[in-house]
Amino acid sequence: MTGEPGSSGPRPLGEIASYHAHIYYDPATTRAEAEQLRTWIGERFLVTLGRWHDVKIGPHDQAMYQVAFAREVFPELVPWLMLNHGKLSVLVHPNTTNPRRDHLADPVWIGPALAVHGDKLPEHAEMEEAPAPNTSPILRP
Repeated sequence: MTGEPGSSGPRPLGEIASYHAHIYYDPATTRAEAEQLRTWIGERFLVTLGRWHDVKIGPHDQAMYQVAFAREVFPELVPWLMLNHGKLSVLVHPNTTNPRRDHLADPVWIGPALAVHGDKLPEHAEMEEAPAPNTSPILRP
């Protein structure tokens, strides 16, 4: 199995600089659940909690907030989200130099998959390293 069509082998993990998890919610019905999940994430994981977007933004078709995290956080955060997302959908994607591919071809969905509008994403961008975390976990996952 190879990476891109015509490539000579698999893509290296070094292509991934960091990850984003987009936590989707409905402001009218699941905002409280999204707030609880956000609090739990901040208590347990060294991540950057992004702003609340109560309306569609960029390629996202539903209200959401972003959780940015380093590659080293993935093995604990993503399985934890699988167990604790409740009714919320979560898109987890790598950050490489191709945001369109990251969101559309290479993500992991937790809960029901939602629409993502690739036409609003560039095919090429600078490598996005994980930002400095803005949380200090106080609990173990």
